[in-house]
Amino acid sequence: MTTKAQPSARRRLLVSCGEPSGDLYAGELVRHLREQVPELEVFGLGGDRLRAQGARLVADVGELAVVGLAEVVRHLPRLRGVFRRVLAEVDRERPALAVLVDYAGFNLRLARALHARGIPVVYYVSPQIWAWRRGRMRAVKRYVSHMLVIFPFEEAFYRDAGVHATFVGHPLVELVRPAADGRAFLAAHGLDPARPVLALLPGSRRQEIAYNLPPIAGALRLLRQDRPELQAALAAAPGLDASVFDAVLDGTGVARIAGDAHSLMSAASAGIVASGTATVEAALLDLPSVVVYRLSPLSYALGRPFVHVPHYAMANLIAEKRVLPELIQGEFRPETVAAEAGRLLDSQEHRAAVKQGLAEVRQRLGGPGASARAAAEVRALLA
Repeated sequence: MTTKAQPSARRRLLVSCGEPSGDLYAGELVRHLREQVPELEVFGLGGDRLRAQGARLVADVGELAVVGLAEVVRHLPRLRGVFRRVLAEVDRERPALAVLVDYAGFNLRLARALHARGIPVVYYVSPQIWAWRRGRMRAVKRYVSHMLVIFPFEEAFYRDAGVHATFVGHPLVELVRPAADGRAFLAAHGLDPARPVLALLPGSRRQEIAYNLPPIAGALRLLRQDRPELQAALAAAPGLDASVFDAVLDGTGVARIAGDAHSLMSAASAGIVASGTATVEAALLDLPSVVVYRLSPLSYALGRPFVHVPHYAMANLIAEKRVLPELIQGEFRPETVAAEAGRLLDSQEHRAAVKQGLAEVRQRLGGPGASARAAAEVRALLA
């Protein structure tokens, strides 16, 4: 009599992220998970990083990149379609666990639907409910089994609210790498290493760039009136068509560098950086920067009453003081950006003070290993 071999147990994991930064963190998390659970089957929402780790994507982050409350309303039919596709796949073959990465508007609704199906939810990279829309804490407490947080102050914030939370560190600490030779990198992109270089990071999404790039370009023109030697290079997010930049940058002589923002930031003299993950990258790469951001007037008016923090830039929130100058919405104008960037370029005393603040941010972010620690927590829950 022969005994039929039992099939090996398959571990099925849902991962959901809606932005390029979340895709980066999710990809590293899955990479470390696969070292411990080689048979892991991953599906969900992500981009090139998650796809490279063998995940089967129900939808790409490009379908989900929407900024601002008013803009979300206009794209609701598309977002609802993606939501239904994810749940259809969940219902087709149930995952053992879900890992949701940032992207709170979508993922907290997904957490509710998964909770109703009895699927445990881990949230990696906290939604910034300590900053705005604190009413979302009710959803976290109800639907999330475990928060894996990347900033040290978040652990106490959640634990005080009765949420199981673990600080794992920031994944960018080990992912951000400066150029091996900054001068050679600049020369390879047609820039003179002997002259100052201003790094421009207007955002990673078309909508962000449409709002942020025109005043940045205007500031560059003002800066060059007194500094004709000033060079500029723009970090273009992978996958964005050149037409997003060309009309605005026409005649500015700005070098466009695709897919290597970290090398540019490490080699540049100063930066103009859209608020978000890039401000943490600026701190890790020791780049004195002006932080800028603009939304549509309607989205800003709708969202502003819900903001509960003294700073917008993540680097400033980590430092608990204003390390990098911030110019948001109405304050974000060519002349104000030019004035702040000019101080960073011209004043050695001011640059030194900013760099000291950036060093404090790096110290608070802790050491490398965040992705591996997050993977260990997820692995324990899978087991």
